[in-house]
Amino acid sequence: MIVGRDTQNLTEEGVTKAAVETVAENTSDGVIAPLFYMLIGGAVLGFAYKAINTMDSMVGYKNDRYQWFGTAAAKLDDVVNFIPARVSAVLMIAASYLTGMDGKNAARIFRRDRFNHKSPNSAQTEAVMAGALDVQLAGDAWYFGKLHKKPTIGDPVREMELLDIRRSHKLLYGTAMLGLILGIILRILVL
Repeated sequence: MIVGRDTQNLTEEGVTKAAVETVAENTSDGVIAPLFYMLIGGAVLGFAYKAINTMDSMVGYKNDRYQWFGTAAAKLDDVVNFIPARVSAVLMIAASYLTGMDGKNAARIFRRDRFNHKSPNSAQTEAVMAGALDVQLAGDAWYFGKLHKKPTIGDPVREMELLDIRRSHKLLYGTAMLGLILGIILRILVL
C-alpha cells in the first residue's frame, strides 16, 4: 500500500493527487528527517527516528485494536517530525526555484496553507508541493469506507496530470540534494 486512502474508486487525477501528496510528505518523513537525525546523532538516532516513524505508519491509525499504542505512536511521530518538517519545507521551496518550478507560489502557498491538515507536520511540504506545481492537494478523501472532510491545500490553477508525479519526484530529488549538501556543510563546520 502506497497511500492510506481508498483507491478503488479514484480517477486518474485522484490517483495522481494521492501519489503527489505521498511524495510531498515522504520527502520529509523518508529523506530529510532521517538525514536530520543522523546529522545530530549518527546512525543510532537515525534508526530510532525511523522506528518511531514506522510505528506511526503501522499502528498510528485510530482503531480499537491499537487505540492507546497507536495514539502514542502518532503523537511521538508528530513531536520528532516537528523541526524536520519545517526544514524540509524551506529546502523544498529552494529546490522549487532550482528545478524551474513555481518557487514564488510555493512560498506563498506554504505561508498560507501549511496548517491545513490534522497533523501539525504533513501540510508543511504538501503546501510547498501544491504551490510549486500550481495545483490543489488534499481535500475530502475516503479512508476505510468513510468520507473524511479535509481542507484543501493550494489553488486549482490547473488540473492534476500524470506528469505531476514525475514533477513531484524532481522536487523530492532537489530537496534531498539540498538537504545532503547542507548536512555535509554543517558536519564540516561542526567538526
